Amino acid sequence: MAFAYTIKNQESLHYVTFTVHQWVDIFTRKIYADILIDSINYCQQTKGLKVYAWVIMSNHCHFILSSDKVPLADIIRDFKKFTAKKIIEQVKESKEESRKSWLMWLLHKDEHIWFWTEGYHGIEISSEKLLKSKINYIHQNPVKAGIVEKEEEYLNSSCGEFYGIRKSRISLAAY
Repeated sequence: MAFAYTIKNQESLHYVTFTVHQWVDIFTRKIYADILIDSINYCQQTKGLKVYAWVIMSNHCHFILSSDKVPLADIIRDFKKFTAKKIIEQVKESKEESRKSWLMWLLHKDEHIWFWTEGYHGIEISSEKLLKSKINYIHQNPVKAGIVEKEEEYLNSSCGEFYGIRKSRISLAAY
């Protein structure tokens, strides 16, 4: 089911969720999460993307984003298209991927890549209270999933930087 979400105010902060088709647990492999992180970093350097908080779970990711250059909707479209192609290429080329046949079968439809679910779930951040609530939700996601006991322990998240434990792998903008 597609989310009928569109970004109206391109300069506002937005909480967004991207989900892998069929909730496939692809980001259990570091190589695929690294592709997402590298792509976000590229969008920050070249397109004006700003990231305020983030988490990459096994089959979805959450971000709080804005852009001061390229329209945010365009960045999201390009990000999803690029990462889908790049991850599928990595799956095809991998000699270590034990799930290769299954992943290739599941993440294609009519000879087209179908990596991400259509659209994305998004909410415009309209208040400090909502912002803090979404940051907390993002950072609690690995705890609620039973992956870690403490939110700051999860490596694929901005939480470690929020706690001053380690630098985030994605540069964080001040809000």
